[in-house]
Amino acid sequence: MERIVVVGADAAGMSAAHQALRTAEVTGRRIEVIALEQTADTSYSACGIPYLVGGQVDSADQLIARSADEHRRLGVDLRMGTTVTGIDRDRHVVTATTQFGDPQQIDFDQLVLCTGAQAMVPDWARDAHGELIGGVHPAKTLADARYWLDLIIGSGRRGLVVGGGYIGLEMAEALAERGFDTTLATRTRVMSKLDPEISDRIEAGLTAAGVTVCTDTTIASARVEDGRIRSVTTLAGQEIPADVVVLALGVSPSTGLGAAAGLPIGAHGGYQPDDHQRITESIWAAGDCCESIDRMTGDWLYAPLGTHANKQGRVCGFNLGGDDSKRFAGVLATAITRFASGPTYLEIARTGINSQVAARFGYDAITLITESNTASGYMAEAAPITVLLTADRTTRRILGAQIIGGAQSGKRIDTVAAALWGRMSVDDLAEMDLSYAPPFATVWEAVQLAARRVAERI
Repeated sequence: MERIVVVGADAAGMSAAHQALRTAEVTGRRIEVIALEQTADTSYSACGIPYLVGGQVDSADQLIARSADEHRRLGVDLRMGTTVTGIDRDRHVVTATTQFGDPQQIDFDQLVLCTGAQAMVPDWARDAHGELIGGVHPAKTLADARYWLDLIIGSGRRGLVVGGGYIGLEMAEALAERGFDTTLATRTRVMSKLDPEISDRIEAGLTAAGVTVCTDTTIASARVEDGRIRSVTTLAGQEIPADVVVLALGVSPSTGLGAAAGLPIGAHGGYQPDDHQRITESIWAAGDCCESIDRMTGDWLYAPLGTHANKQGRVCGFNLGGDDSKRFAGVLATAITRFASGPTYLEIARTGINSQVAARFGYDAITLITESNTASGYMAEAAPITVLLTADRTTRRILGAQIIGGAQSGKRIDTVAAALWGRMSVDDLAEMDLSYAPPFATVWEAVQLAARRVAERI
Protein backbone atom coordinates (compact mmCIF):
# COMPACT_ATOMS: atom_id res chain seq x y z
CA MET A 1 0.00 0.00 0.00
CA GLU A 2 1.51 3.31 -1.14
CA ARG A 3 0.84 6.27 1.15
CA ILE A 4 0.16 9.70 -0.31
CA VAL A 5 0.17 12.61 2.14
CA VAL A 6 -1.49 15.83 0.99
CA VAL A 7 -0.76 19.05 2.88
CA GLY A 8 -3.70 21.42 2.43
CA ALA A 9 -7.33 20.40 1.93
CA ASP A 10 -8.82 23.06 -0.28
CA ALA A 11 -9.21 23.19 -4.07
CA ALA A 12 -5.88 21.79 -5.28
CA GLY A 13 -5.32 19.40 -2.40
CA MET A 14 -8.68 17.68 -2.48
CA SER A 15 -8.78 17.60 -6.28
CA ALA A 16 -5.46 15.75 -6.16
CA ALA A 17 -6.59 13.44 -3.36
CA HIS A 18 -9.84 12.30 -4.96
CA GLN A 19 -8.43 12.06 -8.50
CA ALA A 20 -5.60 9.88 -7.20
CA LEU A 21 -8.11 7.52 -5.57
CA ARG A 22 -10.32 7.39 -8.67
CA THR A 23 -7.37 6.82 -11.00
CA ALA A 24 -5.87 4.13 -8.77
CA GLU A 25 -9.10 2.16 -9.05
CA VAL A 26 -8.60 2.09 -12.83
CA THR A 27 -4.85 1.44 -12.88
CA GLY A 28 -4.91 -1.09 -10.05
CA ARG A 29 -2.47 0.85 -7.91
CA ARG A 30 -2.99 0.31 -4.16
CA ILE A 31 -2.87 3.68 -2.40
CA GLU A 32 -4.08 5.41 0.72
CA VAL A 33 -4.47 9.18 0.91
CA ILE A 34 -4.00 11.19 4.10
CA ALA A 35 -4.87 14.90 3.90
CA LEU A 36 -3.69 17.32 6.59
CA GLU A 37 -5.49 20.66 6.95
CA GLN A 38 -4.44 23.38 9.35
CA THR A 39 -7.78 25.19 9.55
CA ALA A 40 -11.36 24.18 10.34
CA ASP A 41 -12.51 24.57 6.69
CA THR A 42 -12.12 22.53 3.56
CA SER A 43 -13.17 22.77 -0.09
CA TYR A 44 -14.81 26.19 -0.06
CA SER A 45 -15.16 28.95 -2.62
CA ALA A 46 -12.85 31.78 -1.61
CA CYS A 47 -14.06 33.60 -4.73
CA GLY A 48 -17.53 33.81 -3.16
CA ILE A 49 -16.35 35.64 -0.04
CA PRO A 50 -17.01 39.20 -1.30
CA TYR A 51 -20.56 38.21 -2.26
CA LEU A 52 -21.13 36.62 1.15
CA VAL A 53 -19.86 39.80 2.85
CA GLY A 54 -21.99 41.94 0.52
CA GLY A 55 -25.15 40.01 1.41
CA GLN A 56 -25.75 38.27 -1.92
CA VAL A 57 -24.94 34.86 -0.43
CA ASP A 58 -26.94 33.97 2.66
CA SER A 59 -24.45 31.94 4.70
CA ALA A 60 -20.86 30.74 4.76
CA ASP A 61 -22.13 27.15 4.49
CA GLN A 62 -23.26 27.86 0.93
CA LEU A 63 -19.64 28.40 -0.08
CA ILE A 64 -18.56 24.92 1.07
CA ALA A 65 -18.42 22.54 -1.88
CA ARG A 66 -17.69 19.39 0.14
CA SER A 67 -17.57 18.92 3.90
CA ALA A 68 -14.86 17.08 5.81
CA ASP A 69 -17.23 14.16 6.43
CA GLU A 70 -18.01 13.92 2.71
CA HIS A 71 -14.31 13.74 1.91
CA ARG A 72 -13.88 10.95 4.43
CA ARG A 73 -16.85 9.00 3.07
CA LEU A 74 -15.19 9.12 -0.34
CA GLY A 75 -12.03 7.52 1.00
CA VAL A 76 -9.72 10.37 2.06
CA ASP A 77 -8.26 10.17 5.57
CA LEU A 78 -8.80 13.88 6.25
CA ARG A 79 -7.33 15.27 9.46
CA MET A 80 -8.47 18.79 10.27
CA GLY A 81 -6.75 21.18 12.66
CA THR A 82 -3.37 19.63 11.84
CA THR A 83 -0.40 21.90 11.14
CA VAL A 84 2.56 20.43 9.27
CA THR A 85 5.73 21.87 10.79
CA GLY A 86 8.50 20.11 8.89
CA ILE A 87 9.49 17.78 6.07
CA ASP A 88 12.28 15.22 6.36
CA ARG A 89 13.00 14.43 2.72
CA ASP A 90 15.54 11.69 3.48
CA ARG A 91 13.28 9.76 5.85
CA HIS A 92 10.07 10.55 3.92
CA VAL A 93 8.40 11.87 7.07
CA VAL A 94 6.38 14.99 7.85
CA THR A 95 6.10 16.32 11.40
CA ALA A 96 2.85 17.89 12.47
CA THR A 97 0.99 19.27 15.46
CA THR A 98 -2.72 18.78 16.12
CA GLN A 99 -5.05 21.51 17.34
CA PHE A 100 -4.57 20.07 20.84
CA GLY A 101 -0.79 20.45 20.64
CA ASP A 102 -0.09 16.77 20.13
CA PRO A 103 3.03 16.13 17.99
CA GLN A 104 2.83 13.63 15.13
CA GLN A 105 5.14 12.02 12.64
CA ILE A 106 3.58 10.72 9.43
CA ASP A 107 5.59 8.81 6.86
CA PHE A 108 4.87 9.11 3.16
CA ASP A 109 5.75 7.55 -0.15
CA GLN A 110 4.53 10.61 -2.05
CA LEU A 111 4.01 14.09 -0.62
CA VAL A 112 1.73 16.71 -2.20
CA LEU A 113 2.12 20.34 -1.14
CA CYS A 114 -1.08 22.33 -1.63
CA THR A 115 -0.46 24.99 0.99
CA GLY A 116 -2.04 27.83 -0.98
CA ALA A 117 -1.23 31.49 -0.47
CA GLN A 118 -1.32 34.02 2.32
CA ALA A 119 -2.74 37.52 2.27
CA MET A 120 -0.22 40.35 2.22
CA VAL A 121 -0.44 42.37 5.44
CA PRO A 122 1.52 45.64 5.74
CA ASP A 123 3.27 46.63 8.96
CA TRP A 124 0.92 49.55 9.64
CA ALA A 125 -2.01 47.11 9.91
CA ARG A 126 -0.56 45.44 13.03
CA ASP A 127 -0.41 46.62 16.63
CA ALA A 128 2.62 46.57 18.93
CA HIS A 129 2.06 42.85 19.60
CA GLY A 130 2.00 41.94 15.94
CA GLU A 131 -1.77 41.37 15.90
CA LEU A 132 -4.10 42.89 13.33
CA ILE A 133 -5.69 46.13 14.45
CA GLY A 134 -9.38 45.76 15.25
CA GLY A 135 -11.45 46.45 12.13
CA VAL A 136 -8.49 45.83 9.80
CA HIS A 137 -8.53 42.45 8.07
CA PRO A 138 -7.97 40.66 4.74
CA ALA A 139 -10.68 38.81 2.81
CA LYS A 140 -8.83 35.63 1.87
CA THR A 141 -10.22 32.70 3.87
CA LEU A 142 -13.58 31.52 5.13
CA ALA A 143 -12.44 32.53 8.62
CA ASP A 144 -11.87 36.04 7.22
CA ALA A 145 -15.40 36.00 5.81
CA ARG A 146 -16.82 35.12 9.22
CA TYR A 147 -14.82 37.98 10.72
CA TRP A 148 -16.38 40.41 8.28
CA LEU A 149 -19.89 39.07 8.79
CA ASP A 150 -19.55 39.54 12.55
CA LEU A 151 -18.12 43.05 12.11
CA ILE A 152 -20.02 44.48 9.19
CA ILE A 153 -23.25 45.19 11.08
CA GLY A 154 -23.03 48.08 13.57
CA SER A 155 -19.37 48.84 12.86
CA GLY A 156 -19.76 52.39 11.61
CA ARG A 157 -20.35 53.69 8.15
CA ARG A 158 -16.89 54.48 6.78
CA GLY A 159 -15.16 51.71 4.85
CA LEU A 160 -11.72 51.69 3.24
CA VAL A 161 -10.45 49.07 0.80
CA VAL A 162 -6.67 49.04 0.37
CA GLY A 163 -5.78 47.51 -2.98
CA GLY A 164 -7.28 47.94 -6.43
CA GLY A 165 -7.18 44.42 -7.85
CA TYR A 166 -9.96 41.87 -8.23
CA ILE A 167 -10.64 41.38 -4.51
CA GLY A 168 -10.34 45.11 -3.87
CA LEU A 169 -12.97 45.85 -6.49
CA GLU A 170 -15.29 43.11 -5.23
CA MET A 171 -14.94 44.13 -1.58
CA ALA A 172 -15.58 47.77 -2.52
CA GLU A 173 -18.84 46.56 -4.05
CA ALA A 174 -19.64 44.60 -0.88
CA LEU A 175 -19.08 47.59 1.40
CA ALA A 176 -21.01 49.93 -0.87
CA GLU A 177 -23.92 47.49 -1.01
CA ARG A 178 -23.89 47.33 2.80
CA GLY A 179 -24.32 51.09 2.93
CA PHE A 180 -20.76 52.10 3.77
CA ASP A 181 -19.26 55.38 2.65
CA THR A 182 -16.55 53.58 0.70
CA THR A 183 -13.04 54.62 -0.31
CA LEU A 184 -10.70 52.51 -2.45
CA ALA A 185 -6.97 53.32 -2.21
CA THR A 186 -4.45 51.77 -4.59
CA ARG A 187 -0.71 52.25 -5.03
CA THR A 188 -0.97 52.74 -8.80
CA ARG A 189 -4.15 52.44 -10.87
CA VAL A 190 -7.37 50.53 -10.35
CA MET A 191 -6.71 47.03 -11.73
CA SER A 192 -3.25 48.06 -12.82
CA LYS A 193 -2.54 44.88 -14.80
CA LEU A 194 -5.04 46.15 -17.34
CA ASP A 195 -4.20 48.87 -19.84
CA PRO A 196 -4.74 52.45 -18.61
CA GLU A 197 -7.69 52.98 -20.95
CA ILE A 198 -9.58 50.14 -19.23
CA SER A 199 -8.47 51.20 -15.75
CA ASP A 200 -9.81 54.69 -16.40
CA ARG A 201 -13.22 53.29 -17.31
CA ILE A 202 -13.32 51.22 -14.12
CA GLU A 203 -12.38 54.23 -12.01
CA ALA A 204 -15.14 56.27 -13.66
CA GLY A 205 -17.66 53.54 -12.85
CA LEU A 206 -16.57 53.39 -9.21
CA THR A 207 -16.83 57.14 -8.90
CA ALA A 208 -20.32 57.13 -10.44
CA ALA A 209 -21.35 54.61 -7.78
CA GLY A 210 -20.19 56.96 -5.01
CA VAL A 211 -16.88 55.24 -4.24
CA THR A 212 -13.99 57.61 -3.56
CA VAL A 213 -10.99 56.38 -5.55
CA CYS A 214 -7.47 57.32 -4.42
CA THR A 215 -4.89 56.27 -7.02
CA ASP A 216 -1.10 56.50 -6.58
CA THR A 217 -1.74 56.21 -2.85
CA THR A 218 0.29 54.30 -0.28
CA ILE A 219 -0.86 53.95 3.33
CA ALA A 220 1.87 54.84 5.84
CA SER A 221 0.23 54.57 9.26
CA ALA A 222 -2.98 53.95 11.16
CA ARG A 223 -4.70 55.81 13.98
CA VAL A 224 -6.19 53.51 16.59
CA GLU A 225 -8.50 54.24 19.52
CA ASP A 226 -9.58 51.61 22.05
CA GLY A 227 -8.07 48.90 19.89
CA ARG A 228 -10.08 49.85 16.80
CA ILE A 229 -9.11 51.54 13.57
CA ARG A 230 -10.21 55.17 13.24
CA SER A 231 -8.24 56.43 10.24
CA VAL A 232 -5.17 55.87 8.10
CA THR A 233 -2.61 58.37 6.84
CA THR A 234 -1.00 58.17 3.42
CA LEU A 235 2.63 58.83 2.53
CA ALA A 236 1.47 62.15 1.14
CA GLY A 237 0.00 63.09 4.51
CA GLN A 238 -3.67 62.64 3.63
CA GLU A 239 -5.85 61.27 6.44
CA ILE A 240 -8.63 58.88 5.41
CA PRO A 241 -11.25 58.19 8.13
CA ALA A 242 -12.26 54.52 8.38
CA ASP A 243 -14.29 52.32 10.71
CA VAL A 244 -13.30 49.20 8.78
CA VAL A 245 -10.33 48.56 6.50
CA VAL A 246 -10.23 45.67 4.02
CA LEU A 247 -6.72 44.55 3.10
CA ALA A 248 -6.75 43.57 -0.58
CA LEU A 249 -3.08 43.95 -1.43
CA GLY A 250 -2.74 40.55 -3.03
CA VAL A 251 -1.32 37.23 -1.86
CA SER A 252 2.04 35.48 -1.77
CA PRO A 253 2.71 31.74 -2.13
CA SER A 254 2.86 29.82 1.14
CA THR A 255 6.09 27.95 0.46
CA GLY A 256 7.94 28.33 3.76
CA LEU A 257 7.49 24.64 4.58
CA GLY A 258 9.12 23.46 1.36
CA ALA A 259 11.80 26.16 1.40
CA ALA A 260 12.87 25.05 4.88
CA ALA A 261 13.20 21.52 3.51
CA GLY A 262 15.47 22.72 0.71
CA LEU A 263 12.96 22.65 -2.14
CA PRO A 264 13.67 25.17 -4.92
CA ILE A 265 11.59 28.35 -4.99
CA GLY A 266 10.96 30.50 -8.07
CA ALA A 267 11.41 34.23 -8.58
CA HIS A 268 7.78 34.88 -7.64
CA GLY A 269 8.11 32.90 -4.41
CA GLY A 270 6.27 29.79 -5.59
CA TYR A 271 7.16 26.20 -6.37
CA GLN A 272 7.91 25.43 -10.02
CA PRO A 273 6.66 21.89 -10.65
CA ASP A 274 6.94 20.19 -14.02
CA ASP A 275 3.87 19.66 -16.19
CA HIS A 276 2.94 16.60 -14.12
CA GLN A 277 3.03 18.86 -10.98
CA ARG A 278 6.13 17.05 -9.71
CA ILE A 279 8.94 18.90 -7.89
CA THR A 280 11.17 15.96 -6.97
CA GLU A 281 10.84 12.20 -7.36
CA SER A 282 8.49 11.97 -4.37
CA ILE A 283 7.24 15.54 -3.80
CA TRP A 284 4.53 17.28 -5.78
CA ALA A 285 2.77 20.65 -5.59
CA ALA A 286 -0.39 22.26 -6.94
CA GLY A 287 -2.49 25.38 -6.49
CA ASP A 288 -1.76 28.85 -5.20
CA CYS A 289 1.63 27.85 -3.77
CA CYS A 290 2.84 27.28 -7.34
CA GLU A 291 3.97 29.40 -10.23
CA SER A 292 2.76 28.47 -13.72
CA ILE A 293 4.10 28.69 -17.25
CA ASP A 294 2.63 31.57 -19.24
CA ARG A 295 1.59 30.11 -22.60
CA MET A 296 2.13 33.47 -24.29
CA THR A 297 5.70 34.13 -23.10
CA GLY A 298 7.01 30.74 -22.00
CA ASP A 299 8.07 32.33 -18.73
CA TRP A 300 7.04 31.58 -15.17
CA LEU A 301 4.34 33.79 -13.65
CA TYR A 302 2.28 33.80 -10.48
CA ALA A 303 -1.45 33.65 -11.20
CA PRO A 304 -3.30 32.32 -8.13
CA LEU A 305 -6.75 31.44 -9.47
CA GLY A 306 -9.21 28.74 -8.48
CA THR A 307 -9.40 27.49 -12.06
CA HIS A 308 -5.67 26.79 -12.09
CA ALA A 309 -5.70 25.20 -8.62
CA ASN A 310 -8.42 22.70 -9.53
CA LYS A 311 -6.81 21.77 -12.84
CA GLN A 312 -3.33 21.39 -11.33
CA GLY A 313 -4.72 19.27 -8.51
CA ARG A 314 -6.52 17.04 -10.98
CA VAL A 315 -3.39 16.56 -13.13
CA CYS A 316 -1.39 15.78 -9.99
CA GLY A 317 -4.00 13.22 -8.91
CA PHE A 318 -3.96 11.41 -12.24
CA ASN A 319 -0.19 11.04 -12.07
CA LEU A 320 -0.23 9.94 -8.43
CA GLY A 321 -2.85 7.34 -9.28
CA GLY A 322 -0.75 5.83 -12.06
CA ASP A 323 -1.87 7.67 -15.21
CA ASP A 324 1.13 9.69 -16.35
CA SER A 325 -0.48 10.86 -19.59
CA LYS A 326 -2.03 13.95 -18.02
CA ARG A 327 -0.14 17.24 -18.06
CA PHE A 328 -0.84 20.81 -17.01
CA ALA A 329 -0.49 22.88 -20.16
CA GLY A 330 0.15 26.32 -18.68
CA VAL A 331 -2.04 29.38 -18.23
CA LEU A 332 -3.28 32.50 -19.95
CA ALA A 333 -4.26 34.10 -16.62
CA THR A 334 -7.80 34.50 -17.93
CA ALA A 335 -9.91 36.21 -15.28
CA ILE A 336 -13.22 38.00 -14.84
CA THR A 337 -14.93 40.14 -12.22
CA ARG A 338 -17.56 42.82 -11.88
CA PHE A 339 -18.50 45.92 -9.94
CA ALA A 340 -22.22 46.39 -9.38
CA SER A 341 -23.50 49.03 -7.01
CA GLY A 342 -25.88 51.94 -7.37
CA PRO A 343 -26.07 53.11 -10.98
CA THR A 344 -22.91 51.22 -11.99
CA TYR A 345 -22.82 47.75 -13.46
CA LEU A 346 -19.48 46.80 -14.99
CA GLU A 347 -18.13 43.43 -16.06
CA ILE A 348 -14.35 43.31 -16.49
CA ALA A 349 -12.32 40.48 -18.01
CA ARG A 350 -8.88 39.80 -19.44
CA THR A 351 -6.77 37.09 -21.02
CA GLY A 352 -3.25 36.80 -22.42
CA ILE A 353 -0.75 39.66 -22.29
CA ASN A 354 -0.97 43.40 -22.81
CA SER A 355 1.10 45.55 -25.13
CA GLN A 356 3.74 46.36 -22.48
CA VAL A 357 4.40 42.70 -21.71
CA ALA A 358 4.32 41.86 -25.41
CA ALA A 359 7.02 44.44 -26.14
CA ARG A 360 9.16 43.10 -23.31
CA PHE A 361 9.08 39.63 -24.84
CA GLY A 362 9.93 40.79 -28.35
CA TYR A 363 6.51 40.94 -29.98
CA ASP A 364 5.76 43.74 -32.47
CA ALA A 365 2.44 44.50 -30.83
CA ILE A 366 -0.55 46.50 -31.97
CA THR A 367 -3.37 47.35 -29.57
CA LEU A 368 -6.76 48.70 -30.60
CA ILE A 369 -9.92 49.59 -28.67
CA THR A 370 -13.30 48.79 -30.25
CA GLU A 371 -16.65 50.03 -28.91
CA SER A 372 -19.73 47.95 -29.62
CA ASN A 373 -22.91 46.52 -28.05
CA THR A 374 -23.72 43.19 -26.45
CA ALA A 375 -26.96 42.91 -28.45
CA SER A 376 -28.61 44.58 -31.41
CA GLY A 377 -29.13 48.25 -30.61
CA TYR A 378 -32.91 48.05 -30.88
CA MET A 379 -33.10 45.34 -28.18
CA ALA A 380 -33.66 46.22 -24.52
CA GLU A 381 -30.80 43.86 -23.60
CA ALA A 382 -28.23 45.91 -25.49
CA ALA A 383 -25.40 47.18 -23.30
CA PRO A 384 -22.14 48.89 -24.23
CA ILE A 385 -19.01 46.75 -24.50
CA THR A 386 -15.40 47.82 -25.00
CA VAL A 387 -12.87 45.32 -26.35
CA LEU A 388 -9.14 46.06 -26.20
CA LEU A 389 -7.35 43.58 -28.43
CA THR A 390 -3.59 43.12 -28.77
CA ALA A 391 -1.95 41.21 -31.64
CA ASP A 392 1.49 40.72 -33.20
CA ARG A 393 2.02 42.55 -36.48
CA THR A 394 4.53 40.03 -37.82
CA THR A 395 2.64 36.78 -37.22
CA ARG A 396 -0.87 38.30 -36.91
CA ARG A 397 -1.26 36.12 -33.83
CA ILE A 398 -3.64 37.31 -31.09
CA LEU A 399 -1.71 38.11 -27.90
CA GLY A 400 -4.35 39.24 -25.43
CA ALA A 401 -7.63 41.00 -24.79
CA GLN A 402 -9.40 43.06 -22.17
CA ILE A 403 -13.14 43.63 -21.97
CA ILE A 404 -15.26 46.06 -20.00
CA GLY A 405 -18.97 46.65 -20.38
CA GLY A 406 -22.49 46.02 -19.21
CA ALA A 407 -24.38 42.80 -18.60
CA GLN A 408 -23.25 39.83 -20.73
CA SER A 409 -19.96 41.52 -21.67
CA GLY A 410 -17.42 39.70 -19.56
CA LYS A 411 -17.78 36.07 -20.57
CA ARG A 412 -17.02 36.99 -24.16
CA ILE A 413 -13.40 36.89 -23.00
CA ASP A 414 -13.64 33.09 -23.24
CA THR A 415 -13.90 33.30 -27.02
CA VAL A 416 -10.59 35.15 -27.13
CA ALA A 417 -9.05 32.79 -24.57
CA ALA A 418 -9.97 29.82 -26.77
CA ALA A 419 -8.39 31.58 -29.75
CA LEU A 420 -5.24 32.24 -27.72
CA TRP A 421 -5.11 28.61 -26.57
CA GLY A 422 -5.20 27.53 -30.21
CA ARG A 423 -2.60 30.13 -31.25
CA MET A 424 -5.07 31.68 -33.70
CA SER A 425 -4.56 34.84 -35.71
CA VAL A 426 -6.79 37.89 -35.74
CA ASP A 427 -8.01 36.67 -39.13
CA ASP A 428 -9.07 33.34 -37.61
CA LEU A 429 -11.03 35.08 -34.85
CA ALA A 430 -12.65 37.53 -37.27
CA GLU A 431 -13.84 34.66 -39.49
CA MET A 432 -15.01 32.20 -36.82
CA ASP A 433 -18.60 31.00 -37.06
CA LEU A 434 -20.09 32.49 -33.89
CA SER A 435 -23.77 32.64 -33.01
CA TYR A 436 -26.05 35.61 -33.65
CA ALA A 437 -29.56 36.65 -32.72
CA PRO A 438 -30.62 40.19 -31.80
CA PRO A 439 -31.05 39.56 -28.03
CA PHE A 440 -27.56 38.05 -27.74
CA ALA A 441 -25.16 39.79 -30.11
CA THR A 442 -24.71 42.12 -33.02
CA VAL A 443 -24.25 40.65 -36.50
CA TRP A 444 -20.55 41.28 -36.12
CA GLU A 445 -19.98 39.88 -32.62
CA ALA A 446 -18.03 42.33 -30.43
CA VAL A 447 -14.79 40.34 -30.24
CA GLN A 448 -14.96 39.51 -33.96
CA LEU A 449 -15.44 43.15 -34.80
CA ALA A 450 -12.39 43.98 -32.70
CA ALA A 451 -10.36 41.27 -34.47
CA ARG A 452 -11.49 42.47 -37.89
CA ARG A 453 -10.47 46.05 -37.12
CA VAL A 454 -7.03 44.95 -35.89
CA ALA A 455 -6.57 42.72 -38.95
CA GLU A 456 -7.29 45.71 -41.23
CA ARG A 457 -4.57 47.76 -39.54
CA ILE A 458 -1.72 45.25 -39.51
